[in-house]
Amino acid sequence: MEAGVPNKIALLLLCGLTAVSRNQQKVRRLAVIPKGTAAIFWQTVHAGAIAASQEAKVEILWDGPPAETEFARQLAIFDSMLNRHVDGIVLAPTDKTAFDASLARAMREKVPVVIFDSASDSKDYVSFVATNNYEAGKTAGRTLGKLLGGKGTVGVLGNVPGSASTVDREKGFTDVIAAEFPGLKVVATQFGMSDRAKALSAMENILTANPKLDGVFASCEPSSLGAAQALKSHGLAGKVKLVAFDASDPIVDALKEGTINALVAQDPFRMGHDAVATLNDALNGKTPAKQVDLPATVVTKENLSSPEIQQLLTPDLKKYLK
Repeated sequence: MEAGVPNKIALLLLCGLTAVSRNQQKVRRLAVIPKGTAAIFWQTVHAGAIAASQEAKVEILWDGPPAETEFARQLAIFDSMLNRHVDGIVLAPTDKTAFDASLARAMREKVPVVIFDSASDSKDYVSFVATNNYEAGKTAGRTLGKLLGGKGTVGVLGNVPGSASTVDREKGFTDVIAAEFPGLKVVATQFGMSDRAKALSAMENILTANPKLDGVFASCEPSSLGAAQALKSHGLAGKVKLVAFDASDPIVDALKEGTINALVAQDPFRMGHDAVATLNDALNGKTPAKQVDLPATVVTKENLSSPEIQQLLTPDLKKYLK
């Protein structure tokens, strides 16, 4: 064997190992933890997160509780993601104070967190990406106020006490009614607990206690569907004005048929996309804005067929959720 052959073999092996090393470079892993996974809203968020992950060539680990009331389950998921040593976390907290200790732990362990959809009282995060829910609630209040001509009685069918995003919407609604519509009176507030059947029952309770109710604001998708179903079953569809929040096929159908008079729509696809993109920017050394506000849009029968509204309401989920 030639003297130089072993050196050539060693060089070839080294080159091969280098190529393997390059091909096996660690792919950045980002956890995305929604409040729930069942609602179409969160499925659309998931699609947006996948779109951003494909653009950035990162992996996302999507995991959340089925229902938005499972606080302990979401906390356990967050802590398990830290234990798996993910590179960063995107979180929609079910409660504004429940994650204080876990967010402090993430900061100690240098795992950046982007909060999205719903606020946290903790400041241990790099950015908050969400609809401006207080302003969206005010928009809902103005919409219902105009539908009622500024006079009458209204009810609020909320989501879950302590859920910052919907609490902000409900407060925005009641604040604008008090400030701008003195002829309107909020006579009832109940919660659907992020469950359509419970929202239906709560809405029926409101109607029983207030048989002359003129209008309703429902602050989330399950409450909107429960309210619509209750109005239909009581023969009040179109008679009691309903302003819904969030969009799904059944909500749009109720809008078309007149049970829902208007809805305030977020952009969950963009929310999921921008939250993941913002976290990836932070990991790349950029300094994102502490708060990123996304707009909400009022949808009515009159603008429903416009291209802009159709793009907002019907993103191509099948392209991302396989």
